[in-house]
Amino acid sequence: MSLTLRTISREQHLAYIQSLPAASHMQVPAWADVKAEWRSESLGWFDASGELVGAGLVLYRQLPKIKRYLAYLPEGPVINWFAPNLEDWLQPMLSHLKQQGAFSVKMGPPVIIRRWDAAAIKSGIQNPDVKRLRDVEATHIEPRAFEVADRLRRMGWQQGEDGGAGFGDVQPRYVFQVPLADRSLEEVHKGFNQLWRRNIKKAEKAGVEVVQGGYDDLAEWQRLYEITAERDRFRPRPLGYFQRMWTALNSEDPNRMKLYFARHNGVNLSAATMLVVGGHVWYSYGASDNIGREVRPSNAMQWKMLQDSYALGATVYDLRGISDSLDENDHLFGLIQFKVGTGGQAAEYLGEWDFPLNKLLHKALDIYMSRR
Repeated sequence: MSLTLRTISREQHLAYIQSLPAASHMQVPAWADVKAEWRSESLGWFDASGELVGAGLVLYRQLPKIKRYLAYLPEGPVINWFAPNLEDWLQPMLSHLKQQGAFSVKMGPPVIIRRWDAAAIKSGIQNPDVKRLRDVEATHIEPRAFEVADRLRRMGWQQGEDGGAGFGDVQPRYVFQVPLADRSLEEVHKGFNQLWRRNIKKAEKAGVEVVQGGYDDLAEWQRLYEITAERDRFRPRPLGYFQRMWTALNSEDPNRMKLYFARHNGVNLSAATMLVVGGHVWYSYGASDNIGREVRPSNAMQWKMLQDSYALGATVYDLRGISDSLDENDHLFGLIQFKVGTGGQAAEYLGEWDFPLNKLLHKALDIYMSRR
């Protein structure tokens, strides 16, 4: 199968994404507008008959003082990763990116290697000898994913200890997902653990309401988000980032980004942003106040977001990143504990891969990033 690669228009790129059951929200053309500090390009793969059969959003970040770039395809490109001729897909991409002045390429194949269901994770948490998710026997393994990893290594792609160098937006390797395909909402609700079901009921009894907001409510979102950042000790993104995200994503598709609030007696206690691409829905950012926790606003909000995702015809509700630590003393343990209560499954992606087109500059950047 002979493939050619060339730059495509945003319209072609979007039409291709819309023809698929789902794709990462970081591979839609509008994501380039969210990441305004990067230069961007849409790439298209064409088969011998001239049909568009793959697409990728590339973000270019310039190196200080010289006109060379890091080329990054977050959770992409969107190609047939299990094709026997993977080289024929990736070689033209590397040649093209080199011509564009890239000294290094970073990509995140959207390929899942293993899944663990809630029961397997719970037994791992209860076992004192188990400290990490990878020490627990997986419920499902995708053998073709290992073949992809082997092929990439043979082609010269490299993987750092934690999925490569720390270039800002490195995506999580482990995520938590609630499958919705071929399940009724009742089955999804039954899949929650007792604590979750109890908390949802508690919120209902207390009169917590969950509502959707719009662009004008992003300032209120930011208030809750900054409270969360201070409590959990991370650096919050500015309000402008979320305003840009809302404008960019929803002008591409009015259904792309949503904003939720859980409120009690007219006071907003928690909030979340939700992203939709085809049948894949992500709980993207979450925030909550330090008050009102006893009425369980976050559980109520997640349940409402799940119900709305189901109504949209989603096949998966994605709670995004988790750490792979099952150690109760780890500060990130609470995150997996909260998410596992949904009765979903943890999934491990292939992780991010680097291809140094210029080994010297790639090494220099690696050293620079590790010192930051």
